[in-house]
Parts: sequence; C-alpha cells; structure tokens
Amino acid sequence: MDSYHLKFLLCLLLLASACRSGLRLEESDHLAVLGSQSLTGPSPSTTGPYKVKTLTYGHGNDKNRSEYRDAVAFRTPTVDASKLIDLGDEEDSRNDYWGFDPTVFPLNGRVWYPEGSGPFPLVLIVHGNHDPKDFSDPGYDYLGELLASRGYIMASVDMNFVNGGIRQENDARGWLLLKHLQVWDKINQDSGNVFFNSVDMDNIALIGHSRGGEAVGHAAAFNKLSHYPDDATLTFNFGFNIKAIVAIAPVGGQYLPTGRFVPLENINYMVFHGSHDGDVTAFQGLRLYHRLRFTDGQDYFKTAIYVYRANHGQWNSSWGAHDSGPRSDRILDLRGLLDPEEQKEFARIYVSSFLEYALKENDMFLPLFRDHRVAGEWLPKTMYVTRFQDHSFRPLANFEEDIDVTTGTATGVQLKGEGLSVWKEEIMPLRSRNRPTTSASQVNQSVRLGWEEDEEDSDSSIRPASFSVALPDTLGNAWELIEDAYLQMALTATREGSDAKKGEDDIPPDVSIEIKDATGESASLILSSYGPIRRPLQMDILRRRDLEEQAYEQNYEFVLQTFSIPLADFIEQNEKLDLRKLSEIRFVFDLTPKGSVLVDDIGISFLDRAFTEGIISDK
Repeated sequence: MDSYHLKFLLCLLLLASACRSGLRLEESDHLAVLGSQSLTGPSPSTTGPYKVKTLTYGHGNDKNRSEYRDAVAFRTPTVDASKLIDLGDEEDSRNDYWGFDPTVFPLNGRVWYPEGSGPFPLVLIVHGNHDPKDFSDPGYDYLGELLASRGYIMASVDMNFVNGGIRQENDARGWLLLKHLQVWDKINQDSGNVFFNSVDMDNIALIGHSRGGEAVGHAAAFNKLSHYPDDATLTFNFGFNIKAIVAIAPVGGQYLPTGRFVPLENINYMVFHGSHDGDVTAFQGLRLYHRLRFTDGQDYFKTAIYVYRANHGQWNSSWGAHDSGPRSDRILDLRGLLDPEEQKEFARIYVSSFLEYALKENDMFLPLFRDHRVAGEWLPKTMYVTRFQDHSFRPLANFEEDIDVTTGTATGVQLKGEGLSVWKEEIMPLRSRNRPTTSASQVNQSVRLGWEEDEEDSDSSIRPASFSVALPDTLGNAWELIEDAYLQMALTATREGSDAKKGEDDIPPDVSIEIKDATGESASLILSSYGPIRRPLQMDILRRRDLEEQAYEQNYEFVLQTFSIPLADFIEQNEKLDLRKLSEIRFVFDLTPKGSVLVDDIGISFLDRAFTEGIISDK
C-alpha cells in the first residue's frame, strides 16, 4: 500500500471515529430504584381471560388496501374533511394514489375485540405521521391483542391518507376520530351488526402516537364544542363520554386554533416519551400535562412518564428503530436503545393499568402512577422520571401567577429564600430548538434554587441555605389538613456543578423537607426517601456529536420528578405537630455543600387511599 492510499485510509478511519463517537449513556440506577416490588398479583400486561377476535371495517372502495376493500365486516360512510385539511401542491398525486380526495375520506379501522356479549369499553388508537405507503395502523397489534383479551374493544384507526408532507393537519386527525366514534355509536344500535349492544359508549378512551398523540387532545376538546374554531360554518355535534386520553410521544403545538394551545379539562390523561426519540426529539407532551385542569370535582388524574433509552418508532411494531426513515442507520445512534419488546412491554403495563382505572374503575394499579417503584419487577430495567397529579391537588406555589418571586399561588402564601446563590423563576425549556411553536419550551414556569457553602467560613452557627413557603394562619383549617393528606412537589437537580468524570461532586444533591406549625413545633424528612433524585439524563441521538450540539440546546431534557410525602410521616417524627396550624414548609439544603434544583407544583393532595397502597418509602 503506497503512502497516498495509507493516508486516505487513515482519514477514513478518523472520519468514522468522529461519526461513531463514544455513546453518552447514564449509568442505570434500576438495581436500586427498581430493586423491590410491592404490588402483588399478575402484571397488567398479562393476557386476560377473553378469546380475541379481529375484523376490519371501512368504506369498501379503498384503492390500495384490500383489508378495507375486500374484507370489511361492515361498511362505513365517507366524510367531508375539506374544511380541515389542505393538500396543497400534493393534491393531484395524492388523490390519484388513494383514489379519493378530502371530500370523501374513508373511515377505516382494524379491530381487536373479546369474544362475548359485553358491553365492553371502547378504545380507539391512531398513529402519527409516517411514510403513507408504509401503512401504520397494523403496528399497535400488541396493544390490541392485550386489551381485547382483558375485555376492551380496540380499533386502530387508518389515517395513512393524511400522512406524508401535509402540515398542520392534526385538527383533521382529531375530528376524524370523533367521526369514527359516530360510526361506533351507530353500529352499537344496529341489530344486524356484530357489535350490536356490545359497545359501552359510556366508557371511551382515545390513544394517539406522535401527531396522533396531539390529535387525541384535539378530539377531546372538539368533543365539547359546537363549532370548528377555524371555520364556524362547520358545526360539531359529538358529546361522547370520553373518559381518558393517552398520548404516546406526541407533538405539542402542531395545530394551534386561533393561535393558541388547545385548552383541556376534566379528563384522565397519560403521556409517555422516550429519551432517545429521534423524531419528536423533545418531550412536548408535557405541555398538555401542565395546562390540563380539573375543575368539576370529579375523580381524575394526570401522569407523565419519561422512559430512558426508548425511541419513537418502537411504540409501533411496524415502525421499529428507524425514527428518521430508511436513512436512520446513518443518522441516528441506535446503540443505546431499549430492546423493542421491552419498550412494548412498558406500553402494555402502563396503558393497561391506566385504562383499568379510567374505564373500569379498577383501582388495583393506581399506586404505579404515584410511585413507579411499586412495579419494579414488572418494568423494563431502565430509568424513569414520572409526574403525577390528581384532582385533589391544591397548589401552594406553582410559579405561574405573577412576576413577584415572593408570592405563592394560594392566597396569602409567601415565598422566601435564605442563603441562596440562585433564586429565580423561569420558563421550563425543551431540549430541541427547532420551531418556537413546537420545540422551544414546556410553556410552564418553575423556580431555580442554587446554593454553595463558603469553604473558608467554618462558623457552624450559620444556617444552611433554604427556600420557604409560608402559609397564612387560616389555611390549615380552611383546607382541613389531616394526617391522611400529602405534601407534594416536583423537583429535579440540574447539571450545574456536575462532574463528567462521575466523581463525588456528580452525586445529585439531596434535600431536607421541614414543616413547622404556628407554635414552633417542627419535623424534617429526607426527600430522596420518597423517590429518586437525579440530574437530567444525558443521551446521544445523532451519530455525529458536532451535529447534535448544533441541533439541540442540551443533550438532556428537564423532566421533574413528582414526590408525595404523607403528612403522617412528619407526625411520626413529632407527635406535637398541629397540621391545622401549619405555618411553613422549608426546603433545607443541608445535605450537600453545593447544588442547584428546579422545583414546581408545591402543594397539598388529598389522595384516594387506592393511590397509596404498597407505596415504597426509604425513610
């Protein structure tokens, strides 16, 4: 080999090395965090007692899909979606390929259902954007098989004809879901249909993946409206009893009616997202989590789960690891991903648990949402960050009300910092910075608190840094605080001060939580006893680190962990504490010499006992 070719080979090797840099993965703490299990009985991912049957329904004239043309169990009407979707320059080619245009969209679906008379709760699931000729709707078969065996009817809705290069079509996806519900309502009343009187139309859930994950929120909102927000000449008349929505790695802001995020209230909501999502590269579903409100006094809850090493496509068995299409192997670093079956197993566990409560009022799996450690033996062995809030939550400080850092959310609540190096309220970012409407932020405020001991100051009388939430004298009585209530907050350490060498300084800071009553009685607990405190989890998504650094603000996502501390645990520390006279909640930074945390949603919850059974505490 001559010198020229040798140099050329060396250059190739160096280039390959640059493109295949060391994989940045956090060392997993699952052995400790998932090291025990308190929920008993079979996993919610266990196949149920029902024999599963399948069929398809559709218009019967589909040009490209024989299952919706030649093999439909019953025929459905077409719908006119022309007011909601514009095909633009692609109109002619799309219409030619599919054989129809937006004025005659079909209502196609494939169904998994239990053998039996029912009635059974109804679950619709819808895919997101993908190559329209690589059909997406079969990819949720693993959920269909499970749910049908456990007594649900699940239909995977075909919307491949709106996939591809169309933009801002998620309103159409949501509306189409509601048109499918109209079909199900009709066939449930049709004595000649296989589903006659078999569908429980009082118990409906919608599940969506990717753009479909945003669309289910639009469907829930449209369900309560009389007119289409962008064109009031299109009237709505739905009013279905949709009790729950599930968003899988959703976008969050693709469709903005009247330029605003879609509001939502009074519905159970679950969202989950993978850290290594190579398509929706930021946890945009947190936006809906934050703005969802419970206002009617009924029992609802919301939860968000961040799954380390999960990607976008493996939630769909047809999409797989290729989040960016056929070129994924050259663009994305796939080495750190969970095994596809592990990722689907997570979805089985959480979707099944969520629907058992939302649609069947079975509360046996509710502790999973408050503290995922209770299912440590069931869950894939990776790391999770979880958010949780139920209808009973009353905020003391959520940092949304004004620009005064000393005022809380509840009337009369005052905030105070002592000895802090950092104290400021700020908007929570998302890691991706692609487009302001979809990527820039979580549209939610938190407080950043930092502290650092002066190594030269050895005066032991100096109080450690702290952050206090001072309550008015009347609040404890007004809220009827009792031992069965819970102090709740969301918190994460930041990466400020972390050591890439994983030395002692990289250990996430712990926090003492102290409460005090008006008579001066107090008690203190250690926050890490109630869940893992981590720094944001690092990841590599792209093969080339230089491109990754250009594409993203940081190589981690800020996802806060929710902590729920029983007030009874404070009473156990000091029986003289009078909760009706609760006067102060203090975050005391006395366990590590320096650190920085983000905190949000400090408040009180009156959780149903079902959420708290078997909860793990290391206090």
